[in-house]
Amino acid sequence: MPPPARQLVLMAQQGDGAMDALGTRRDVVQRLSQFNTAPDGSATQPNVLHGPGFTLELPYVDDRDPVTQALVTVQEEDIAWAVLSRLCKATGWTLLDVDSGRTFFSQSTTAE
Repeated sequence: MPPPARQLVLMAQQGDGAMDALGTRRDVVQRLSQFNTAPDGSATQPNVLHGPGFTLELPYVDDRDPVTQALVTVQEEDIAWAVLSRLCKATGWTLLDVDSGRTFFSQSTTAE
């Protein structure tokens, strides 16, 4: 039996720890495309993006609306972690493990 999928929250933090927007939905999708992460064209799940070893769910908002966080579900850690690491380092975004409360790649802590 495979281990359960790991869930993480992708977010942006300001220097004081307060949450910031990742960008507009359009901007977030464009930035994620640089990391081989994009919607699959499905009419039923337009806000689910697929990346190497993970899926990413955006909130149901208009393209011009801000996105403050996204849910990342990791299916294959060996593949996904390298991409998520590069993504966060390039954008300054943070990953929060919903089970443990640990953050990864935030500006205030070192990568774990």
